[in-house]
Amino acid sequence: MQESLISRFNGLSVEHALKLAVELFEGKICFATSLGAEDQVLLHIIDSLKLPIRIFTLDTGRLFYETYELLEKNRLRYKTPIEIFFPDYREVESMVNEKGINLFYDSIENRKFCCRIRKTLPLKRALEGMEIWITGLRREQASTRMGAQHLEWDLLNGLYKLNPLIDWTTDQVWSYMKQNGVPYNRLHDQGFPSIGCQPCTRAVLPGEDIRAGRWWWENPETRECGLHTK
Repeated sequence: MQESLISRFNGLSVEHALKLAVELFEGKICFATSLGAEDQVLLHIIDSLKLPIRIFTLDTGRLFYETYELLEKNRLRYKTPIEIFFPDYREVESMVNEKGINLFYDSIENRKFCCRIRKTLPLKRALEGMEIWITGLRREQASTRMGAQHLEWDLLNGLYKLNPLIDWTTDQVWSYMKQNGVPYNRLHDQGFPSIGCQPCTRAVLPGEDIRAGRWWWENPETRECGLHTK
């Protein structure tokens, strides 16, 4: 069943993939936006096609001001509302009081623990009752994403995951953004190709990998927050 369903999405355009997903999972489909360039493309397409897809984002409490600025631009421009999910304040308080406000610099274990409290657990709440979620993952983004498919079974969360832009290049993303006047985080113009929490994101140097600015003190193989772990 899973394999036959997954094969139906291979080779589909973004628009056709989204329409098929809505047809198959109507009322049980959502899009998790990180407000990155790829997710802005998907937001624009979903809104333009007036697709009944629930959209949400995760506010970790450590985001850049420019990210909040973009969130407000989206609210004013697009008719499709974006729900915001926050981490449990009690879990954040416990973590910070025990391990410190910037615990993620101390060890990979601490960093992943922080990502779990601020991202993974809120995501699980956001996905409750859903059968499929949409992401802006692209294979070109990182070595950890090279094996990703258009449609996958997300074993960790127990539902399907649709990656409509999986084959897109960075040039394709920005070409679409410019042609359609899609708003984007102005940090992209300051050397930030990938934007997450402020303490864990830096601008990249010329010639560096586009994910080099995320958790730069770790090896490339560990630079995932847990939302897209196989």
